[in-house]
Amino acid sequence: MRVISVKQCADFKQQVIIVGRMPKFANAIKTEQNPYHPAMIITDNKQLFGNLRQSHPVFTYERFVIMAEDNQLKLRFFFNIGSDIRFSPHMSIQTGQSTIELTHLLNTHSDLVRNLVFHIGLIEMVSYWKCVCSPHIIIKAGSLQPEQTDWFKQLFFNGLGEFFYANSINVDSASYVTIETKGDEKFSLQSYLTSEESFIVPIGGGKDSAVSLDLLLTHGYTVVPLIMNPRGATLKTVEAAGLPPDNVITINRSIDPVLLQLNERGFLNGHTPFSAMLAFYTLLAAALKGIKNIALSNESSANEPTIPGTNINHQYSKTFEFEASFREYYARYITPDLNYFSLLRPLNEWQIMKLFSDMPHYHKVFRSCNVGSKNNTWCGKCPKCLFTYIMLSAFVGIHQANALIEAEMLDDEALKPVFDELTGLATNKPFECVGTLDDVNQALRLIIQNHQKLPTLVKYYQDYNLSVRPNNPGQLNSNHFVPENLLDILTQAIQ
Repeated sequence: MRVISVKQCADFKQQVIIVGRMPKFANAIKTEQNPYHPAMIITDNKQLFGNLRQSHPVFTYERFVIMAEDNQLKLRFFFNIGSDIRFSPHMSIQTGQSTIELTHLLNTHSDLVRNLVFHIGLIEMVSYWKCVCSPHIIIKAGSLQPEQTDWFKQLFFNGLGEFFYANSINVDSASYVTIETKGDEKFSLQSYLTSEESFIVPIGGGKDSAVSLDLLLTHGYTVVPLIMNPRGATLKTVEAAGLPPDNVITINRSIDPVLLQLNERGFLNGHTPFSAMLAFYTLLAAALKGIKNIALSNESSANEPTIPGTNINHQYSKTFEFEASFREYYARYITPDLNYFSLLRPLNEWQIMKLFSDMPHYHKVFRSCNVGSKNNTWCGKCPKCLFTYIMLSAFVGIHQANALIEAEMLDDEALKPVFDELTGLATNKPFECVGTLDDVNQALRLIIQNHQKLPTLVKYYQDYNLSVRPNNPGQLNSNHFVPENLLDILTQAIQ
């Protein structure tokens, strides 16, 4: 393993070894091989982890506040790490309902709404807990049964797999944390009348949610888009679908500045299970709107581990394992009357791109680049850009991919390390939301088949003659919770 640089953190004097690709939380390191692409950071934080746990032994989820104001549902959560570190992040949800309507809902369905908001606080908590990884968590905001605390322990452990890996922290799922509930408020299972005909579809700005949106709308279903922290691509996707902007559920989520300050001082940081957090928010949005169905756009490709031979998966909370566990959990402890499922779960990334290639009205507006998300651009250097470029090239051609991504990525030799990870020539996949090795290799075979003049990286790839498992474009993955009528739509679409 080649060391690029070593630095000292003033607050904790931890040694940081920078190798490979850098997670989103760290600043980009410019390397000779690729001056633009962020490298990955593997930090030797075992000693820091121990020191922080010793000096901050208890993390507390104190309480939450719910208020209907300015035609929004406003939430605030209160966490602390002892007496000296306090967090109070706030969120707002705009559903198109007035303050009077939201107040009525809070009064008539108080138990269900409070239970959902309490659970949102539990999943928000992990972003703040991870900065010190206190060995003991106390929940004062509400009460949990032992089976529930076990469920959250397992979710945090699996969802933080990349975080532990990137910080060189070795923990086991049984002893890394204890969760104790001291809250007086007890929540019970609630029934709630919902509409069977409508669907909430979270929009991320990429191709996947565009495909879900288009399939449902084309077949006459009523769709309400949900966007967290709106940006160019998410709003333009809704516009391209022909939906009115006032019919969008908007969630504005903030990070407490105190956490950002701790990050700058060198406290522990890293990837958290964002999609699990989104899952709880979608339940609340569905309850507020009285809509039964929540159609996610997670595909079967998300099940593949990032680190082969382990359970470490950047996309853990997008996996079928999480989806099944989450459905069982909320039906048992929150409400059985909502239907959270991924519409695209029977498909892989290869099949989804095949469908997306026939939806040209989304091609100029979609974005799958985290680096360029704030500016609504493609950076043309990161794993997500290269993955998307390869898949696009297979179905719409290299020339069109060049025009959409605005970069000739397969001729960029500086991207060879990323290319190797996407194809399996390297040991690990990128820590990003990308398809399986088979998805990528199948796409590259299609590029070779359809293009006489091959780009630099594809020529290089040909020399290795990788074996690729045969892909049946018309075959659906059997592990899913898609309703039968929607399954027929998917079957017809891919055939």
